[in-house]
Amino acid sequence: MREQLIKTLFFLTAFFAVIAILFILLFLVRDGYPILEQVSLPGFLLGLSWEPTAAVPLYGILPLIVGTLLVTIGAMVFAVPLSIGCAIFISEIAPPPMKTVLKPAIELLAGIPSVVYGFFGLVVLTNFIRVAFDLPSGNTWLAASVLLGIMALPTIVSVSEDAISSVPCEFREGSLAIGATRWQTISRVIVPAALSGIAAAIILGIGRAIGETMAVLMVAGNAAIIPVPIWNIFSPVRTLTATLGIETGEVSIGSDHYHALFAVAVVLLLITLVINLSAVAILRYLHEGRTTRPGRKPFISPTAMDSIGRTSKILVAAVLLIFLFAAAPWWLAGLILLAGGAWYFGRDRLSQATIEKCSFALIAGATVIVLAILVIILQDIIVHGLPALSWDFLTQPPTDLGRAGGIYPAIIGSLYLVTGAIAIALPLGVGAAIYLVEYTREGKITRLIRTGSDLLNGTPSIVFGLFGFAFIVMYLNVGISMIAGQITLAMMVLPTVIRTTEESLKNIPHSLREGSLALGATRWQTISKVVLPPAVPGIVTGAILSIGRAAGETAPIMFTAVVFSQRFLPSSVFQPVMALPYHLFILATNVPNSTTNRYGTALVLLMLVVGFYSVAILVRTHFQNKSRG
Repeated sequence: MREQLIKTLFFLTAFFAVIAILFILLFLVRDGYPILEQVSLPGFLLGLSWEPTAAVPLYGILPLIVGTLLVTIGAMVFAVPLSIGCAIFISEIAPPPMKTVLKPAIELLAGIPSVVYGFFGLVVLTNFIRVAFDLPSGNTWLAASVLLGIMALPTIVSVSEDAISSVPCEFREGSLAIGATRWQTISRVIVPAALSGIAAAIILGIGRAIGETMAVLMVAGNAAIIPVPIWNIFSPVRTLTATLGIETGEVSIGSDHYHALFAVAVVLLLITLVINLSAVAILRYLHEGRTTRPGRKPFISPTAMDSIGRTSKILVAAVLLIFLFAAAPWWLAGLILLAGGAWYFGRDRLSQATIEKCSFALIAGATVIVLAILVIILQDIIVHGLPALSWDFLTQPPTDLGRAGGIYPAIIGSLYLVTGAIAIALPLGVGAAIYLVEYTREGKITRLIRTGSDLLNGTPSIVFGLFGFAFIVMYLNVGISMIAGQITLAMMVLPTVIRTTEESLKNIPHSLREGSLALGATRWQTISKVVLPPAVPGIVTGAILSIGRAAGETAPIMFTAVVFSQRFLPSSVFQPVMALPYHLFILATNVPNSTTNRYGTALVLLMLVVGFYSVAILVRTHFQNKSRG
């Protein structure tokens, strides 16, 4: 009976992800449906005007959908070539010592909080675009696309590098053995073999860009219009996520505007879930190795792959040409087009050695650009943030709307939120992973649980914030409080804990389990005394990664937990708190003449989050080296 109770408990923790995603959908649909009684579904989705506060309110979200898609397309045009080039360099060209440095450096880009990206974009990127192109404002579609492209880089690089590295060595050796050059091997053997994984990486990058809130809110201009002409990259735009971030905090609860915002959240959630599930399906298919099993049809037939490749090249070339002639002077665009045409039509006359040198130079250049982006962001934050750091800044409350004083309540509030979130997510995540690995085989229930976790993982952070507001703050009448923020953050980081713990448990040899069971131990004794102890490093890594993500998030706590200024620390979990990400967001967007404290807050937040990610990378590297030894 004890063993059955333990198994039931682990099943309930595993099923929590399914319950959570169902509750999110339920409450979003519940609060979003009433607007469809006022506006038809086609009118809501295809309406050309979003003016909810006008004398005659208009609730057409087509400009928001178009803005989201345009920003995402621009981000992928920027990020995909750089990401794939960087992934090829790390996997195939870089020597092992360089690879051990490059991959963690790229991963640090993922550790930079989105509000810090947004602050950098607002202060540096938009000013650069305004001056470089002689515009009245740099808050444009171009700024949002470049910033989201930078944020998508680590996701696409990491997954693409894993896909390229997983191509069997026999492919490389066979190609080189018949006289192919390294570049021919990479371009005609390795990359095509890893194409499905690279496609999944791009889809995940698209999901990352579509679901981003704070960064795009701070740099896109937030005008709910469709650019005229449609390729005018200097036009301001507004995305679905930015609309939720801007308007939810100011809307009357229960009004048509309130219900319209929840309907916007439903549309956003459905878009991101479809995108992320597509990527997960591709990656899972590859992980199961179905493409190499004899007698099975390939995931994508060679004929279809060739057709997809040709169509993709045409589409990418067309999009690049549109962006090129829209963003660059006509003479520069013509020169680049002439150079590209000369390369495409004249490459057959070049020797393979020359083509290889040029290709490797471009790949190395892509890697240098990615690293330069990291250096520029860190250098700007560190150089301007260090003068603000002092003992008083770290230990005093803010004064004069944050222009003076310190950020002590925000630091402690962030730690409170993170500690509570991990205290909730860690037991649930570890329990779910134990059930999936130790107590069940692959079947319908297991697939349902994994799908729920994948859906939860792909949910945009602003949607978590809306759900926390609708369910915890309003429905449960908890109010804006620390505990509401902790629960919301815990739901957001739960999939990370599940995934990292599950991978750690799978790496424990089955012989240890079999030996323990053969000696008469029960299933729970085997798990607790034999399996879990060697898996602790992986579990710790997942917890640290979750802490880093929770500490840097703004959108989930905007409507559930935080206030801008507070002199004293909360005495109860039912009181609101300050938090570093929200404090930085308000300073950057609403408090003029606070440059020094903005940079100081950004630097402290960056140090806190990157520190957590660095510790996770070091722990992972240490135990990987230990296991190899």
